[in-house]
Parts: sequence; structure tokens; C-alpha cells
Amino acid sequence: MLSYRHSFHSGNHADLLKHLLLLALLQKLAEKDKPFSYIDSHSGAGIYDLRSASAQMNKEHETGIARLWQHEFVNPLLQRYLSCVRSVNPDEQLHYYPGSPGVAQWAMRAQDRLALLDLQSEEIDILRSFLGRDERVSIHQRDAFEGLLALTPPQPRRGMVLIDPSYENKADYQRVVAAVQKLQRRWPVGVIAIWYPLLAKARDQSAWLKANLMRAGFGDISSYELRICAQSDEYGMYGSGMLLINTPWQTQAQMQAAFDEVLPALAPEASFEIQTQG
Repeated sequence: MLSYRHSFHSGNHADLLKHLLLLALLQKLAEKDKPFSYIDSHSGAGIYDLRSASAQMNKEHETGIARLWQHEFVNPLLQRYLSCVRSVNPDEQLHYYPGSPGVAQWAMRAQDRLALLDLQSEEIDILRSFLGRDERVSIHQRDAFEGLLALTPPQPRRGMVLIDPSYENKADYQRVVAAVQKLQRRWPVGVIAIWYPLLAKARDQSAWLKANLMRAGFGDISSYELRICAQSDEYGMYGSGMLLINTPWQTQAQMQAAFDEVLPALAPEASFEIQTQG
């Protein structure tokens, strides 16, 4: 829905999961000298001021990046994640948080390409100001699901796509399933990463989404879920997940090792689970 602004949620526990996995996938793609493409379906502004009125409304970054900011981690993926966030905070004070486009730009090389989509004018204006001068980046103001198919298969063909709608509109669940099925046929070698929320019992659609994607006949699909508290009956997001198609080798072990170290810093009830099919 057009009312959704990621600035209300920037730097929270869902961003932690999403961006750790994104960094792991981009690092794996960069192991070969060949260039690759990164497509972001719901790019948002690309960078967020954690002191802004929207970020301060619920202070969701306090459930994610704020709990890790002063830690010294041993795990190399966690070190890369904090280095990425520190790159937009050169004074070493946690004022800004990079969105997925900012994380991708930080991780990518000169030969790689980023295609960023968003429909909201305010988000696009900030995104263009932040990344528009980077010759590796193309920015498209268009519907995410239409744009994903129009931009695939990309050049270069190696690469990945991140699909992360807000799901405020329940139709997004059906649109994700339909888009992923078409996308995989058009771009069978692409890594497809799908974010989804884990919500209160009255609103949660995660089981439906996973079941429908896992029944779609993909040869390799896995889910990564982070929970920070118990599920409530009526309200709230208690965690989130990522579904991966064409999962690169060793991604599961890399993510498990990172969360083995980071969970104690997040919350006493925090848990992390990986499920695989294929």
C-alpha cells in the first residue's frame, strides 16, 4: 500500500535478518570475477535517519541494530554487517541506517549492476539523491511486480533479486507467489530471496506463503526465520522470515553461525530456524 514507509521500521530485527542474508548472498556471488546483477523490488529510500519523527515513533531500531552497535563480534558476517552500517555513520554515532539498496551498493564491485524499483515518489526522490549518481545503479519508479518481470532476465544474468513488500495489502501474498513463479521461469539461474513477516495469530499469512511457494515445484527452496518474542493473538510482528530459491552453497551454515553469536544480544526469547526442501 502507498501509505507504507519503511522509515517507521528501519534498523529493526527484520532488517537484521534481511541484511545479514543479503550480505551473505552478495558475498557468495562476488567470489567469482564475473559480474552479477542485483534487483530490489521495494527499494524504499535506501537510507534512513534514525532520529527522524517516523523512526522515533516506535523506535524499532532498538530491537535490531541498536542492540548490536556496541558489540565486537567474532563472526565475519556480523563484522561485515556492522562495517556496512558504520560506513553511513562515520562519526561512530548510530544516526543512519542503510536500506537494502545501500547495503547492496556497499557490498558490490565496479563490474556489478543494481536495478532498484519503488512506486512512491518520496522514496524515489531520496533514493535518487542517495544513489542516483552511481553509474552501476538504475532506478525505476514503477510497480514492483510488473517491474520485476520487465527487468528479467537481467544483464549480466548471474545475480539475485530481493522481494520484500510490506504485506499491508493481503493481496501481496498472492502477488508474490504469482510473480516468483513467472520470475523463476524467466530467470531460472537467479537467486530469489523473499522476505515475509511473522505476525499475530489473527493476521499471520506466513504458513500460506511458504506452503504455496514450496508446492510450486522449485527444486531448491529454504526458509530462514528469526523470532524475538512469543506470538500474540491479535497484534504485532514477533519475527520475520526469508525464503530462498537457488540457495548458494554454504549459505545455511554461514547464517546459522552468525545467529548463534547474535541471538544472545537480541532478546532472551530470540530464536533462529532454518528449514530446507529439495
